Amino acid sequence: MPTSRTYGDACGIARALDVVGERWALLVVRELLLGRQRFSDLRRALPGASSNMLTDRLRELESRDVVHRHRLPPPAASVVYELTESGRELEPIVLALGGWGLRVALPATPLHLSATSVLLFLRGSVRPNPEAPAAVYRFELDERVWTIRTQDGQVQIEPGEPAQAQAGLRTDPATLNALLSGDTDLATALTTGKAVRTGDEAVLCQLLRPADS
Repeated sequence: MPTSRTYGDACGIARALDVVGERWALLVVRELLLGRQRFSDLRRALPGASSNMLTDRLRELESRDVVHRHRLPPPAASVVYELTESGRELEPIVLALGGWGLRVALPATPLHLSATSVLLFLRGSVRPNPEAPAAVYRFELDERVWTIRTQDGQVQIEPGEPAQAQAGLRTDPATLNALLSGDTDLATALTTGKAVRTGDEAVLCQLLRPADS
């Protein structure tokens, strides 16, 4: 059930942790950084959280004006969750925490990597040529479709189908992470069946250059 526990500390750090310090709360925020999601999407992205636990965290975050819950209009008519304006202010904090966490040893296997997590890595690590033409990509990860746009040296990512894409990739988050980190290359991923490419391969390779290249 939702918790109302508090540190009883006047410090701003403690007061912030009263809101987002419960287990899974910041990972819910992470999953919503790229756009709204359904409950089922969040469950798939956070397999270690039970349905009851996730429901409690969402209710707490909604009551604290971090998350907003609403129903989409027909024909979708599904309930989705998205960050409020206040919740979106957590983005640089969550990303900075993630950068700090990369220095921490990996936990014991098995490891899970969500689509949102690796897409945030892509957005933060890829540096498109600012003089290159704008490009639109269709990525499919964990049975969800994402639109990625590059323009003026910036990367934008949002859930949903692009109206038109020059290139696309269907794969799993771990393979995409390996492509971005340079642990594998696109040709190998395609040959082994871990990825399926659509559209212009050269345009796709421009996006998938390893982060340190």
